[in-house]
Amino acid sequence: MSRSWPRGPGRRYAPRPPPSLWRRLLDYGLTVVLLGLLILVAARLDRFETRNEQGTAVVNDGDSITLGAERIRMRGIDAPEYMQICRKGAADYACGKLARQSLVRLIANRPVSCSGWQRDRYGRLLGDCKAGETDLNRAQVEAGWAVAYGDFEAEEAGARAAKAGVWAGSFEEPQDWRDSHRDAPVERKHSTLASIGDLLRELFRFW
Repeated sequence: MSRSWPRGPGRRYAPRPPPSLWRRLLDYGLTVVLLGLLILVAARLDRFETRNEQGTAVVNDGDSITLGAERIRMRGIDAPEYMQICRKGAADYACGKLARQSLVRLIANRPVSCSGWQRDRYGRLLGDCKAGETDLNRAQVEAGWAVAYGDFEAEEAGARAAKAGVWAGSFEEPQDWRDSHRDAPVERKHSTLASIGDLLRELFRFW
């Protein structure tokens, strides 16, 4: 059985009235703002260029090195501070110095290359570093001499399960240790959210 519907009168479309003066001014204003933002972004793109540094590394501590004149903080990890003390069994030990020694062993006198575009509040490049094929950031966490600091959570879980490095005893998180020492540096996590914040600050920061 077929159904039929009565056909109503055809619809008529009236032409839209021209936009008001205020609407045109608003459209022009938004256009100017967008063009200004595009010009600002284009002018600052050089600030986001990835820097690549390589050479013989001077190891400062478990998560920072110097290549030539460039100071580099290894991105996504946090090692015990050089003067930090941890505990294993009933004895204290210099975990900060052992973390530095671990990084020295991983580098093994090989040339180091680091790349990154962000800088921390002290002007250090936040870098992903390698010595040969060894990913130094990842290897320090795997060895238990650095904790995840915005990255490498899976590697930290493996080191904790294996009781490697600082996980063999008890220790204060490096950030907590810094918070309790007024002369220690203040650092924030190298997370995706922090990267977005750095990007926005670089875009809109005037000098």
